[in-house]
Order: sequence, then structure tokens, then C-alpha cells
Amino acid sequence: MPDAPSCRFCGAALTRTFVDLGVMPLANSYIKKADLEAGREHPLPLHTRVCEECLLVQADDPMDAAEIFDDSYAYYSSYSDSWVEHARRYAVAMIDRLGLGPDSLVVEIASNDGYLLQHFVARGVPALGVEPAENCAREAKTRGVESEVAFFNEATAKRLAERGLKADLMLGNNVLAHVPNIRDFLAGFPIMLKPEGTLTFEFPHLLNLMDQVQFDTIYHEHFSYLSLLIVEKALASVGMRAYDVEELPTHGGSLRVFCCHKDAAFAEQPGLLHVRAKETEAGLHEIAAYEGFSEKVDATRRSFRAFLEKAAADGKTIAGYGAAAKGNTFLNVCGVGADDIVCVFDRNPHKQDRLLPGSHIPVLDPSALDEVKPDYLLILPWNLKDEVMTSFSRISQWGGRFVTAVPETRIF
Repeated sequence: MPDAPSCRFCGAALTRTFVDLGVMPLANSYIKKADLEAGREHPLPLHTRVCEECLLVQADDPMDAAEIFDDSYAYYSSYSDSWVEHARRYAVAMIDRLGLGPDSLVVEIASNDGYLLQHFVARGVPALGVEPAENCAREAKTRGVESEVAFFNEATAKRLAERGLKADLMLGNNVLAHVPNIRDFLAGFPIMLKPEGTLTFEFPHLLNLMDQVQFDTIYHEHFSYLSLLIVEKALASVGMRAYDVEELPTHGGSLRVFCCHKDAAFAEQPGLLHVRAKETEAGLHEIAAYEGFSEKVDATRRSFRAFLEKAAADGKTIAGYGAAAKGNTFLNVCGVGADDIVCVFDRNPHKQDRLLPGSHIPVLDPSALDEVKPDYLLILPWNLKDEVMTSFSRISQWGGRFVTAVPETRIF
């Protein structure tokens, strides 16, 4: 029997399964028909476990992160209007809260295509993005966002600090879950952050993942699934602490955690105390809270399979909207293919005219919606439900209806 993997934070042996989703393709690796015919799709195990020592929920490491976040990485943040607006509001709020101006520096880790930092630049606040995917960094530069192509860690931070780059604000939106070595990643922030600087992280809250059965947010590039409890432990290990928390609706329910150096002057705010209490009430500090998730996943899968079977029996056509990573996890766990869903529409031209990984459903430009005229439009990025339903309300002209499938299948 193979040895148990080790916890990526505390090093303890991982012997307890959170949920095992089986063998899955990389969720952001969209393929061409030629790739499929040549056998260039390589599914890998997607097994998540919970550490009984520190309680970090985490995925096994089937491959190196550099193979995921390479120059073919297909996720571009700017193709969601609501996400770009979320970033704009953040920039405005932080400029006001921290008094940022032309003499300040904002550094975003995993800055993608400049979707967020462009808002600081537009207001005269200097900004630097650190982004491992070169194609995304190139796109950011077209928006006037200076970008360093690198994985962020202690060594990268030292190199940038030696160039005189010290930040008033550092941030990482939906990146903390993507790093295989949490300690090495976090160790870079105390090096680059000014003594009274602020660091913010946004990440989907594990509590919501568990309560709302958001298993589709589990995929290979998400190495960790985070609570405030584990983030505070991780911050303490590098001499930092949290001082405030905001609860956000993004990604099905996220936390924005405000952090600082251990000895900085920031006092703990009510938001931090509230989320701490919320997690304690849910029992996240005890291993028993992490049991039974697999059964909830199976119930969600059965609900969607029943919908597919009824739609087929009624002669209805189903298309999808949003070639999102979460959608790919969902479709593959549910055993869905192109016989079930005729196509998926997506605004991102880097995904169009390709096939979804695993399910091999074709990805089309949204302009094809009026030609396909599906009876049901399945919104795979359910967190963008309102945006999608507003943008494609015209499906009502032919009697089309919207569908979401997490935590259970619902028809609108």
C-alpha cells in the first residue's frame, strides 16, 4: 500500500479523505479535435483530503504547478463583466481606506490579464503584477499594467525587494488556493510589504463549499480549500496576522482577509471576530465537521442526471453557458458528454472552437445562441447566474429556460 501523502502546510500524514472525484482532466485545458485524436488528453486523479492535525483541506499533487500555469493557460479574468466591476470597486475602496496615491505601490500576485490593477493605474496609483502565465502577463501590459512573469515565493520577493520595490498594498485574489507550497508562498509577503502595509487575500470560503456542496470548485489547480482558521495559522507561521475580514458574494461566497505584519498597529476588527465565531459554531476546528461530504456530492450528481434523463425523454435540447473550470469538474463528475449537452457558449476567444476537457463538448461564440436555440441553457459558472440571465434573457423568445445544478438542479 503506497505511503500517505503529507500535508502541504504542517507535514502530517494525510489519511482522511474529504472527497475523491476520481480521474479527471485538467479543468482549464481546453483541447482541439486534433489533440483528442492524437491522445494528448491525460486525465489525473483528483483526490482531496483533510489533515487531521491542522485541518487544511487539500488535493493530492498529481503534477507540477508549472505545467498548469504555462503559456497556454486559458483563464482570462476580463471576460466576466461582473468580476471586472468587483475589481474596480475593490480598487476604489482600497485607495480611500489606505490613502493610496502616486507615491504608493500596489502589487498583485497572480495578476492575470490586468483586470484589477488597471483600475489603480487609471487613478494614478503605481502598480505591479506578478503573474506566472506569460500569455496573461502580455495581455496585462496592453492595459498599461507592468507585469513580472514569475511564480511568487520567498525568492521572487527578495529579488523584487532588491530592486527597491516595497508595497503599501499587496493582494492575491483567488491565488492562495493555487499554490502547492503555502509556506514558501506566504514567506514572500513580509519581505515586500512595508511595515504598516496591508495585504488582502480573497478566496472561496470552505464553509460555503461544504454547506452548499460546491464540489465543482475542486480541480487540480486548486491545491487547497481554505477557512479563516487555516489562513490565520499559515499567516502566523511567517510573522503576519489577520486584522479584518469581509464576507463577499463572489464565487459562491468568499472571504476578503486583511492582513499585516505581526507588530503592525492595526487593531482586530469586528468582521474578523464574526467569521472566527461563525467557523467555530460550524465546528471547523474539529475533524468531525469534514465528514459526509461525498454523500452530498452524490446527491447533487443524481439530481442533475435525473434532469438530463427527463430532458432527453421530452426531446429537449440542452446547451451550456460558461466554459468555466468549475463547469468542467461538474460535467465530468456527472458523466456528461456531447450527447447530453450540444455545446457550451463562452465569450473567451481562447476557448472557442475547442472542446471542453473530458466531456468533449464544443465551445462556441455566444452569437451562435440564436442559431442553436436550446430549450435549456445550463449556467455552469452558477456564481454568475444573474449576469448570464440578464445577458441572455432573449432565450424566452423561443421558450428557453435557464438551469443551475449546484447544490441541486433548479430550472428558472
